Amino acid sequence: MGVRTWVEGWPVYRQLTGNDPLGRGTAAMSPWSENLEPRTDKADRVARSVCPYCAVGCGQKVYVTDGKITQIEGDPDSPISRGRLCPKGSASKNLVTSALRQKQVLYRKPYGTEWESLDLETAMEMIADRVVAARADTWEDRDDHGRPLHRTRGIASLGGATLDNEENYLIKKLFTALGALQIENQARI
Repeated sequence: MGVRTWVEGWPVYRQLTGNDPLGRGTAAMSPWSENLEPRTDKADRVARSVCPYCAVGCGQKVYVTDGKITQIEGDPDSPISRGRLCPKGSASKNLVTSALRQKQVLYRKPYGTEWESLDLETAMEMIADRVVAARADTWEDRDDHGRPLHRTRGIASLGGATLDNEENYLIKKLFTALGALQIENQARI
């Protein structure tokens, strides 16, 4: 390869002598990058969704190929985010597709050192039994002056930012109905 051929292949030379003075198009291309295809081109379908990480509700486009999520991008038609996503929203594909994602209930007995797998029904029964018992043991019907309280300080809720607004609304209603006072959401902290 001669010096002239090498110089003509140099991106800065192509930028200065070609029709791409900003160097954002053909001047920046290499033989490798010319053959790249967007991950979204081969998607079977595109589902519109909302980012699950916080209360903002940024719009997302979820690209699906052969029943599996292949890419998640910001939705330009969203009036909230106009196609933009924060770093958490941009990485939300890992929420569903990560090999490290837990897909079973893990339980560690009091004073135990090892985790054990539980089926979901057993875990839900254990949680329900403990919520009912804690509520019954710590229920405050009236204060020292006879004023009605109707509350418990034995249970609390810290909602996750991966829940959407509707789910968090229902959780707030549930814990309020149970008489809990300490109800918070990670997305607001």
